[in-house]
Amino acid sequence: MRVGLVLDHYDPRRGGVEQWTSQFCDYLLSRGDEVHVVTSGFADDLSQPIVKHLVPRRRSRLAWAAAVETRLRGLEFDVVHDMGAGWYCDILQPHGGCRAAWFEQSLRMLPVWHRSLKQLAARCLPRYREFEKLSQRQAGGEHLVLALSQMTRRDLAERDGVPQSRLRLVYNGVNLQRFSPEHRDQHREVMRRRLGLSDQTLFLIVAHNLKLKGLPTLLKSMSALMATNADAHLLVVGNRRTSAFQRQAQRLGIESHVTFLGPVDDPTACYSAADVYVQPTCYDCCSLVVLEALASGLPVITTSYNGAGELLTQGQDGFVLNDPFDPAALADAMAKLLDRALRGDMGINARALAEQHSFERNAGEICELYGEVVAKRA
Repeated sequence: MRVGLVLDHYDPRRGGVEQWTSQFCDYLLSRGDEVHVVTSGFADDLSQPIVKHLVPRRRSRLAWAAAVETRLRGLEFDVVHDMGAGWYCDILQPHGGCRAAWFEQSLRMLPVWHRSLKQLAARCLPRYREFEKLSQRQAGGEHLVLALSQMTRRDLAERDGVPQSRLRLVYNGVNLQRFSPEHRDQHREVMRRRLGLSDQTLFLIVAHNLKLKGLPTLLKSMSALMATNADAHLLVVGNRRTSAFQRQAQRLGIESHVTFLGPVDDPTACYSAADVYVQPTCYDCCSLVVLEALASGLPVITTSYNGAGELLTQGQDGFVLNDPFDPAALADAMAKLLDRALRGDMGINARALAEQHSFERNAGEICELYGEVVAKRA
């Protein structure tokens, strides 16, 4: 099969959609498919035997998407699969989810006085109008729209007007070999010594957008936990720009109980060192890092605004909170997982859950949709 994949940029080290697409390319190549990638930029050291199509950035997102359409019309593919960058495709997989729902949740991160200004800017500034027009173009057409969770499926139908007949649900999957409890023997003690830890319960969050993923709330919860003399530590991984969060930790008096590690090329050692993964996110279609943590044998605390939370069973492999801005509820869930025996049992359940959501299962279900597209065209 000749497959065209479309995304903004292609560098697997950036994580998220780019890392997922890289894994998916490997899967397609292993099947013998001819894989083409259309994007605005590639990593310099890519070794995958893919066919590269570079479409340089334009003055606007819409202009770039239109240029991509022009390029794609000159090529012949069995399936065009877009990761949320444009509209000319057979399958649209918006990894960022529904922008309207994301914007509504992001407003809650702002002070009340700032929210009306943000809403005014969204109505007036070209950048926001572009996103709205892009969403409208993506909702139209005949292509299938792949939702990563029930939450996303509902938002795309109710807010963007995508017909149910064109919506398909496929949860993300995880590499069960790369992320596994078996790596603990190699990494756990080494990493914990590096962090200066002994028997403390180590909570972990891995994110590029730390504000969106709930770090401000997590720091408040950590402060409440430390007020009970809990023997715990928090490890923050994934972003260099942490000065504002470090100042918040200082104001809360917990700076000695929080380590800001910055970005890492491979988070395996961090998962191995941790005891609990915490992500009180404001909005996530289906968080890949939550699946990685589950596969690593970690109980997870997240929110109902994370599509991956739909996979969890409350109190069995994690906790799902209703409000991402409620530090007391989060602190309560964290306090429960100070119990070594409880988190041990939940960690076993977490791995079992991840094994039901392998990357192979994820990719296989999408390839079934490829077959649906080809059969419909025939």
